[in-house]
Amino acid sequence: MAGGLRDSFDDNDGIEEVGEINVTPFIDVMLVLLIIFMVAAPMATVNAPVDLPKLNSQSQPTTDKPVYVSLQLDKTLLVGEQPVDKTTLKAALDLATENDTEKRILIRADRSIPYGDVIVVMNHLRASGYNRVALVGLDGASTAP
Repeated sequence: MAGGLRDSFDDNDGIEEVGEINVTPFIDVMLVLLIIFMVAAPMATVNAPVDLPKLNSQSQPTTDKPVYVSLQLDKTLLVGEQPVDKTTLKAALDLATENDTEKRILIRADRSIPYGDVIVVMNHLRASGYNRVALVGLDGASTAP
């Protein structure tokens, strides 16, 4: 016969099979995504100056009397009417709130005080265990900027 059947089926045609995944395309895609996010991330942040508005709403009636913490222009702290420093702030708050850390604390700060100084006072309040902290603003109809 001109054509015959092979006795053994050998699939060796000179090409060796590789059982590994080629990760080069995956790395290329990841690098392109990294570049896209590196370019897009700075555009997503907002660096606009903010002129905060005055309050237009009526104040909410409360059942309990809040404790006021005032930050004056010379950066002195007052709890109620008593001057305190940052080291004795917790003791003065404990005395004013009768050790009730759930009592509302209102922060009053002079308009000219930097925002960072107000945040430092808020951090001291939260470190002392007082988490119900709010800021006090002027009524929008009473004064002009």
